[in-house]
Amino acid sequence: MAIDAGDTAFIIICTAMVMLMTPGVGLFYGGMVRSKNIISMIAMSFISFAVVSIQWVTIGYTLSFGSDISGFIGGLDHLFLAGVGLEGDGIPDMLFMVFQLVFAGVTLAILTSGVAGRIKLSSFIVLGILWTTIVYDPLAHWAWGGGWAGELGALDFAGGTVVHISSGFGALALALVIGNRAGFGKYSMEAENITTTLLGGAMLWFGWFAFNAGSALAADGLAVNALVVTNVSAAAGAITWMFAAWAMGKPSSLGLISGAVAGLVAITPASGFVGPMAAIFIGGFAGLLCYGALLFRVRKGLDESLDAWAVHGMGGFWGAIATGIFATASIGGVDGLIYGNTHQFLIQLLDATVAMIYAFVVTYILAVIIDKTMGLRVTEEEEYVGLDISQHGESTTA
Repeated sequence: MAIDAGDTAFIIICTAMVMLMTPGVGLFYGGMVRSKNIISMIAMSFISFAVVSIQWVTIGYTLSFGSDISGFIGGLDHLFLAGVGLEGDGIPDMLFMVFQLVFAGVTLAILTSGVAGRIKLSSFIVLGILWTTIVYDPLAHWAWGGGWAGELGALDFAGGTVVHISSGFGALALALVIGNRAGFGKYSMEAENITTTLLGGAMLWFGWFAFNAGSALAADGLAVNALVVTNVSAAAGAITWMFAAWAMGKPSSLGLISGAVAGLVAITPASGFVGPMAAIFIGGFAGLLCYGALLFRVRKGLDESLDAWAVHGMGGFWGAIATGIFATASIGGVDGLIYGNTHQFLIQLLDATVAMIYAFVVTYILAVIIDKTMGLRVTEEEEYVGLDISQHGESTTA
């Protein structure tokens, strides 16, 4: 098939928009930490993108999209982008490669939630390379590169398992290994710059249109559907989280934007398979579920600091299952549970469960290995003065 100029232009724009989601994550997270760690959080997002950019063009892309090996991982036929040129089916192969690169970059940035304010920069870089190679790349291959999940018929339009379950449950594993922040539960660790978080959230909402619509890989009706349901689900999640929080106190702006992100996460795997009315329910339930998961995490005294597990992990898990419930053949070619297809629902449940276990267990093992070898956590003194100064030699204060 010849290269389509319109589709190519569309995916170039989508790639640029999705790239902005990575600093968006940094701003979103940066506003929720104490001022002494805001540079650290934003910097880790930029570092995530830089590290993944090199990892992806050397080995990550081929491990994800190379010829299948036992349904688990891609082969090395595209090592150092061998055979990835400017020809392709509708869009150049090189463009598809870089569109997938920005997905991998934002996923690693989300993972930083579990180690906010206490990880050594050197350890994070090593972890990022290993995690992307050993966790993200196999999951991408399973879903999109010819692996077992895709062959089984699992539906993941834009990354419910690959991006959100992996980063959310990975963040939970990291938090368990690295331990709570000093003073957690003893004194307030409220968000110190909610304005920054709201700005980051706005960038995420904006970029998510390209995240999901671009996954159609063409400027067509399916992309339009993905864009519409993405917005509807985000709005529903924002509203339900806001009202749930309002029932317990005040309708905070932080809850509003967190609910929007929960709705965005949940619709990600379903955006090419469901319509707007289903998206209202998917996003609305995600807002309630993720808010409940956050409250559960707080009650358990677990410092998964910025709630990637509650929002991305649980939201992604729900979204994967919801895809198997609400998918309609009139949009994505496959019916879900409410249309009588129990088999698809069970496939989605299996896929989400395996992805959850794999991401959590492998991340936990990687974190333990790094902790035992080079040390995962900064010293007590470095944590006290903050990572901005101790890791970067910079400060937001004069």
